[in-house]
Amino acid sequence: MSTSSSIPEPAAVPEPAAVPEPVQEPAPGSTPVERPRGTVDGGDPSQYVRERSTDGRRDVSYPPAPEPLGIPVYDNHTHLEIEDGETGLSLDEQLERALAVGVHGVVQAGGDVDSSRWSAWAAATHPRVLAAVAIAQIRSFEAHIALAKKHGIAMQIHDRDAHDAVLETLERVGAPEKTVFHCFSGDAEMARIAADRGYYLSFAGNVTFKNAQNLRDALAVTPLERILVETDAPFLTPAPYRGRPNAPYLIPVTLRFLAAERGMDADELGAQIAANTVEVYGEF
Repeated sequence: MSTSSSIPEPAAVPEPAAVPEPVQEPAPGSTPVERPRGTVDGGDPSQYVRERSTDGRRDVSYPPAPEPLGIPVYDNHTHLEIEDGETGLSLDEQLERALAVGVHGVVQAGGDVDSSRWSAWAAATHPRVLAAVAIAQIRSFEAHIALAKKHGIAMQIHDRDAHDAVLETLERVGAPEKTVFHCFSGDAEMARIAADRGYYLSFAGNVTFKNAQNLRDALAVTPLERILVETDAPFLTPAPYRGRPNAPYLIPVTLRFLAAERGMDADELGAQIAANTVEVYGEF
């Protein structure tokens, strides 16, 4: 199990709550998510489902499946308790679609008590799911760091518009051994600092957006052994499907984009990212 926090939001695989994403598609934390159809409080966790609003979105059909990868990889951060699209996908359907294209595991991040319980249920039910729970309060950041270090678990951070504060805090109190910047949103300078300190940078579908040159610049200077890939589904669907529902089976789209930017073979980069993922979280 992992944990997470926002502006600092650590997650022993911590969790964010949002991600700035350009135009038309609101950031994850700001995208309307309608009330849950069920609650896990005293009931069956599997019945808890949130639904993402389709208001104002032109196309809410799931994109076609990409060509399978030759190397098994992992989705470093996703929210599978949120149904999206014309017809939502169940957890089993999400995992089956992912496996069919070479995505062998996912880090499922909960953003509140109910969704974190759902994440724990999903991980207990499916060996290819790793659960992460999030704490999204600035004042909790240092406590979250201490918790990750105490238990020897990875910490994911969703740093949104707080780069200097996050880096300063990690340097001052000491970062966990395995620290991941989920949905990395900084620039090349921040990427260099983070990589030099041994942190991991996880790139989501927004690296493909036209107005995200800062992310591509960051990718260009990040050592291969520090790169991870994620969907942050159902948000941040990579081009050319931006605005449509995202899901772990679309990881190959983003990974191939990352490989092209780095001028290397997708399977070569995939093998490195898979090794990085296992280094952070262990086998799952």
